[in-house]
Amino acid sequence: MLSLLLAEDVHMVRGALIALLELEPDFQVVASVDRGDLIVASALESRPDVAIIDIDLPGMDGLTAAAELRERLPACRTLILTSLGRPGTLRRAMAARVSGFLLKDSPPARLAQAVRAVANGQRVIDPDLALSAWEALDNPISPRETQVLRLAARGADAGEIAEQLFLSEGTVRNYLTAIVDKLNARNRIDAIRIAEEAGWIP
Repeated sequence: MLSLLLAEDVHMVRGALIALLELEPDFQVVASVDRGDLIVASALESRPDVAIIDIDLPGMDGLTAAAELRERLPACRTLILTSLGRPGTLRRAMAARVSGFLLKDSPPARLAQAVRAVANGQRVIDPDLALSAWEALDNPISPRETQVLRLAARGADAGEIAEQLFLSEGTVRNYLTAIVDKLNARNRIDAIRIAEEAGWIP
């Protein structure tokens, strides 16, 4: 019998996933949480074989929680189940050394297969996403440009960005122009969209 922990903040989705998982004769959901900052404590108490974790969780994002769980309970495998099918997100998941990465629109049978596979020590990655990550270009923007673009994405104007990063407004505008050029974007908004879809400004 495989014991499972499920971390999903949408209550209806969490309930449906628990019901779906427990249809499998060798699965038992021993814990479920709706916040990322509850994952590790719950896992240390329930000792699951596999933690199935959404990325976009309140309190702590799922990838951060998965990395912490690996440190605190290395015997527990982690399977990321998400709707965020971006190459950059997959690269972040791989950096966190998760055991598997599956999209929420995968067939139910695929989820059961993935749980069993990661429990047996295998790595599971959604094949379409793996291909797009392989084909995706490396991030062309520098760490400083990333800081500038992240603040711009949150609605800060050039003056506010300059104040937060201790730069002149002219330097901030130069950074933004360089980012737009590097990403072949139409404008700053388009650059933010491109960077977010690639997972470069999570």
